[in-house]
Amino acid sequence: MAKTIRVALAGAGAFGVKHLDAMRAIEGVAVVSVVGRELAKTKEVAEKYGIGHVTTDLAESLARPDVDAVILATPTQLHASQAIACMRAGKHVQVEIPLADSLKDAEAVVAVQRETGLVAMCGHTRRFNPSHQWIHRKIVAGEFHVQQMDVQTYFFRRKNLNALGQPRSWTDHLLWHHAAHTVDLFAWQTGPIVAAHAMQGPMHPELGIAMDMSIQLKSATGAICTLSLSFNNDGPLGTFFRYIGDTGTYIARYDDLVDGKDNRIDVSKVDVSMNGIELQDREFFAAIREGREPNASVAQVLPCYRTLGALDAQLARDGA
Repeated sequence: MAKTIRVALAGAGAFGVKHLDAMRAIEGVAVVSVVGRELAKTKEVAEKYGIGHVTTDLAESLARPDVDAVILATPTQLHASQAIACMRAGKHVQVEIPLADSLKDAEAVVAVQRETGLVAMCGHTRRFNPSHQWIHRKIVAGEFHVQQMDVQTYFFRRKNLNALGQPRSWTDHLLWHHAAHTVDLFAWQTGPIVAAHAMQGPMHPELGIAMDMSIQLKSATGAICTLSLSFNNDGPLGTFFRYIGDTGTYIARYDDLVDGKDNRIDVSKVDVSMNGIELQDREFFAAIREGREPNASVAQVLPCYRTLGALDAQLARDGA
């Protein structure tokens, strides 16, 4: 039997719990340490999931010899520095999206991965959702070619709250977090991005971020993408992807898929689970066991952050 991979989870909030639930379904994986900002709340999570070690200091977990790998579900602004710290400590690392909130920091993470040779992966979950996998396989087989993607990423987040409605210790970002999902997915489905442009609405007076944004992309194949993002949308929340292609139209909503006439497409047999987070975690652990580069490795997603960096610079120039 393969050796158990022992994991430390950093970030015991809304998304960290999703990873804990996912890892319960994966054999040969044991969470041995959990890191959180508030000790009492982190202890509650540890007790629920039977995790023996609890701390508020990531360095304490990284010093443990019984930790092989780390999953980072921490605030965006910490991702790059913490991913580097994990690899410097000899631990494989999966960092939740986004890899960083600047191109410089994203490049630094990739440089340390190349130096250490450890598995380093970013949580670009859309590559693993069965809906998008189903479409990707049709593209690879030559049965479908994307002509346009129309994507809506909508939330109602006028106060700094997380997915559970709890106050956040950090501020989310439409470009560096939510756009990263679509920018990477568009390139994964259609090829390298050769043109990109963005516009944003007014800045929130307290949060200091744009609450509305529009992005246009073009790939080397000629396919185009229009992405609309908002923290002001008081309605259905989440991200909705419309693929318009030469042989059909498909609409993906997380792990579900319908055609252009809203007929449901069965994607239950695409992979071993319908849970994109679980599939993402399975890839991370499989890459560790097999000593290979994972899908959504930090090197593979770096072009996404190059595009985001260019868009960030363009928005800064336009606002000057």
